[in-house]
Amino acid sequence: MRAVEHEGKRYLLLTKSGDSSRVRDPETGDQRYVPTEELTMLDADPLETAASAVPGPVRRLVRAAHDDQMLGLVLELRAEPRPARELMDAYSLCESDALGLVTELRAAGLVEETTVAGERGYQLTETGEQAVETLLG
Repeated sequence: MRAVEHEGKRYLLLTKSGDSSRVRDPETGDQRYVPTEELTMLDADPLETAASAVPGPVRRLVRAAHDDQMLGLVLELRAEPRPARELMDAYSLCESDALGLVTELRAAGLVEETTVAGERGYQLTETGEQAVETLLG
């Protein structure tokens, strides 16, 4: 399977023949035939092209939240921004564990530092909010 482009949109090439080729839209799963001469073969990974069906914020969350603890933190920050001290107290995290979780989520662009009740804290970024909203419906 190869990644191809037709009229500015990426598809997965399913079958190729002289005159027409069958392609699948990774976002909808729809298949159709297009003239082979109108296809541009891409140097992109076909699995990455298939993954493009998932919205970007959700892909970020899936890559960053490698365990339930990380995902749970994202969901808790969805409810409201939390002071850093509360993250440690409420969830029985040592400082290094809390900092590690937050640092990974910040690097993924899902969490940002903020001030909560005069203390350093964390909240979801717009991307983080979009990811959770999409996941939970």
